Amino acid sequence: MPKDGRLTREKILAAAKEEFLDKGFEKASIRAIAKNASLTSAALYRHFGSKHDIFAALVEPGLEAVDTWTKDHRTHAYIDAENGRIERAASRSEVDMMRDVVFPNRDTFKLLVSCSQGTAYENFVHMLVERQQVELAQGISWLKAKGFKVKDVGEGALHMMLSAYTTALFEPIAHDYPEEDTMQYYRTMERFFLPGWRDILGI
Repeated sequence: MPKDGRLTREKILAAAKEEFLDKGFEKASIRAIAKNASLTSAALYRHFGSKHDIFAALVEPGLEAVDTWTKDHRTHAYIDAENGRIERAASRSEVDMMRDVVFPNRDTFKLLVSCSQGTAYENFVHMLVERQQVELAQGISWLKAKGFKVKDVGEGALHMMLSAYTTALFEPIAHDYPEEDTMQYYRTMERFFLPGWRDILGI
């Protein structure tokens, strides 16, 4: 894409982010986005085929960052457990993901948790919980196969605990907590949830 095309795309995305954050996806207006980007609607459509495409362009980099963090976390956890460092494997959690990935990109995740109704992302937290549940269940099975005495946790209980945990983690994003308050909240979350997870799983 030519340089001026990239700049125009950036202007569209900046205007769209403001519009979506203010009104949510469903009430956001392509006409308003184009106007705030100093374009006509027709000119906007030369860069994006639909309002859905614009929203996806805004949130997909955040989802990719979460995927990258999750894969790295999983890889290191398995390596630590394989080498007998089970405490270390259990010491890094989604709280770190919130600090390292989510909060620095909080506008992106505010779009996902608060402004995405009417898009394919409107159940973002629920989909994240389901993926976490699958990966944690696989991890528990792997630990058992390696001889670790991990406690059995029912599927329903596991889902409810992950849902409560993950929903709580995204509260500062949904409600625009200031950074200092958010970091304190996450420290409290670690003290509350991590010992509970270790006790429930027996690790």
